[in-house]
Amino acid sequence: MEEITPEIAQKVRQLEEKFKNSGQDLGSYLDGLLHDRYLTYWDYISLDTLLSLQKTKTHFPDEEIFIGYHQITELFFKLIIHEQKQIVEAENLTVPFFTEKLNRIIRYFRVLTGSFDIMIRGMEREQFLKFRMALLPASGFQSGQFRMIEIYSTPLENLVHMEIRKNMPPEASIEDLYENIYWKRGATDLSSGEKTLTLKQFEEEYDPKFLALANRVKSKTLYQIYQQLSSEEKNNKNLIEALRTLDVTVNVNWLLMHIGAAHRYLMSKKGAVAATGGTNWKDFLPPSFQRISFFPELWNEEEMKEWGKEWVDETFNKKMHSN
Repeated sequence: MEEITPEIAQKVRQLEEKFKNSGQDLGSYLDGLLHDRYLTYWDYISLDTLLSLQKTKTHFPDEEIFIGYHQITELFFKLIIHEQKQIVEAENLTVPFFTEKLNRIIRYFRVLTGSFDIMIRGMEREQFLKFRMALLPASGFQSGQFRMIEIYSTPLENLVHMEIRKNMPPEASIEDLYENIYWKRGATDLSSGEKTLTLKQFEEEYDPKFLALANRVKSKTLYQIYQQLSSEEKNNKNLIEALRTLDVTVNVNWLLMHIGAAHRYLMSKKGAVAATGGTNWKDFLPPSFQRISFFPELWNEEEMKEWGKEWVDETFNKKMHSN
């Protein structure tokens, strides 16, 4: 029998210390290890379950691309929220930690934005226009995780629709601010004030969750955490660059990619086709219409006035001309 090395003996003592308060002795845990199976990749990531989740509604082959990409997007959103929570919950936040987490979020969004060609060019238009009708009233508008990302990023007053924001009183409640959040207008008939079924479903499912989150991070969104730093920390160039880049990546480039997809699939010679769920995509998606910024303190008046326009030619027009 091979002799137990001092290193192994030390690890056994450490394990005994770890498990002594668990109600079971170390021998019980070792018995479990003897009977445990070796871990496999497919079991670890629940591969069979993961690959069984693409439940399409029609027989059109490209619907599998559509649902697969949206599921991948939601997994990335989950990773982004995971990073945001670490910033919000950090007890002794440092600028390097804050900056690194922001850069991780930026990378996740850049992957999603860069891969959006899967949506813009990766499906046949005729297939999309047919299978989309089986999805009503569901819409990407109903991504609750994306709205949570916004709420974690900035106070609700910065998410109020531009036309209403300037007239909101400073003492407005979370509930009043949330009722005027910009994206609700994207699924509302502005002439009648009637909400689409898409919005009604979304509010029923998520309103309590969004309001609870907004109250929980009322004074510690990413923007407010930045504002609470010392003057020296606030002027850190790497941190400012990360915050500004995140703002543009989410509130300009991400939206422009969606506009590219909408133009490809929903524009025709007769005009715009209604989006799934009846959302007003032509009025809702353009960054210059909403002028939503997570970190407005980091932009001057001229930059906000031209919000999104600088990137339209680079990100949107070139893509449209190349189609």
